[in-house]
Amino acid sequence: MAAAGAVLLVMGVSGSGKSTVGALLASELGWKFYDADDYHPEENRMKMGKGIPLSDQDRIPWLCNLHDILLRDVSSGQHVVLACSALKKMYRDILIRGKDDAALKHESGKKEKLAEVQLLVVHLRGSFEVISGRLLKRKGHFMPPELLQSQFETLEPPATPENFIQVSVDRNLSEVIATVMETLKMKSESFLISGPQQN
Repeated sequence: MAAAGAVLLVMGVSGSGKSTVGALLASELGWKFYDADDYHPEENRMKMGKGIPLSDQDRIPWLCNLHDILLRDVSSGQHVVLACSALKKMYRDILIRGKDDAALKHESGKKEKLAEVQLLVVHLRGSFEVISGRLLKRKGHFMPPELLQSQFETLEPPATPENFIQVSVDRNLSEVIATVMETLKMKSESFLISGPQQN
């Protein structure tokens, strides 16, 4: 049986640079890359395109689908980089554990499906002003800038005991990539990080 793969989750609000950073990290590491936006159902895209924020009910089936993809890959030993907003801790739990296990994890001793998977969350952090300025320059994306405020209101930044680092989007792209790669090299593939690293 293949050893379980690892997951690098690049998260943040729309416009924080998740897709670009995630793709570059996957290329640098030689890992598989997924952009969660590619897996939104058409009804979610239409809703966001009209400036209507997604509800938990809209997001959960999308997150469960992404969980199934991650489960398939890591079970076969594949290392994965996923770019996903993953704004709430509950969303991040669903990505790794699936909906049922995420809901039950505090209520039973049930073994989590991906309990053995090493996960590192990279939170691309920036101010509303900086990120809204980026969104105003972006063309051809289904997420209108008007929805950014709702994303900031929904955001639950990762916190202990989650395995994470925070990187400021004020840094240039090469510095962001270098910071994450340095963290991975320091901590090795096991991602054993003893608390948040501030950058």
